[in-house]
Amino acid sequence: MRKIVLVCGIIAGIIVSVFMVSSIAVCYSSNNFEGNMLLGYAAMLLSFSLIFVGVRNFRDKYNGGFVSFGKAFQIGLYISLIASTIYVTVWLVDYYLFVPEFMERYATHVMRELQQEGASAQELQAESVKMDGYREMYRNPLMVILFTYFEILPVGLIVSLICALILKRKPAQSLPTA
Repeated sequence: MRKIVLVCGIIAGIIVSVFMVSSIAVCYSSNNFEGNMLLGYAAMLLSFSLIFVGVRNFRDKYNGGFVSFGKAFQIGLYISLIASTIYVTVWLVDYYLFVPEFMERYATHVMRELQQEGASAQELQAESVKMDGYREMYRNPLMVILFTYFEILPVGLIVSLICALILKRKPAQSLPTA
């Protein structure tokens, strides 16, 4: 199980991290954040498809074709944790070394979008206060880590749950003969 979890977790982490770094690069070159959130979550789902692969491989190749819901969920959870940790680590390196003004640019984008949508002065002020709060929280590295885990880990948990429900299989019990 350990090998499956490590291999699938590392590959999933690399896939989602490459998408994340690429989308941030596109945001910075075009100064446009639109569509990248959707692309980011699609990349997460794609990378977490390795949970399905990992659980199925464990069930079919190493566990005689059977896996309980709990064991399947555990495998998915471990793959999610490894992939998420890689994602968080890559984001920390990217953020602190290459895009330290990310929150400033993102806040500017959000405010510009609200203005283009015709938001009222009160709505703009409320959003500005909210963005200031996010910028302040992002000054603390622990908060950056927590926000980033909160961005990816729930997706991994949901995929783990779905895969465990789909792939669980109990051994067939033989009926006693009379």
